Amino acid sequence: MARSEVRPVVKLRSTAGTGYTYVTRKNRRNDPDRLTLRKYDPIARQHVLFREDR
Repeated sequence: MARSEVRPVVKLRSTAGTGYTYVTRKNRRNDPDRLTLRKYDPIARQHVLFREDR
């Protein structure tokens, strides 16, 4: 079964500058802009903003 273009796989990169990334899927219809989530960065040992990387 083919992957949908409506829910692409995106890479979330830490804004703390550690280079840590999360991989997730997003819905383009609900979130057409770049996705930003507050998640845990184990290298920085704190919750930081993760921004969608293209």
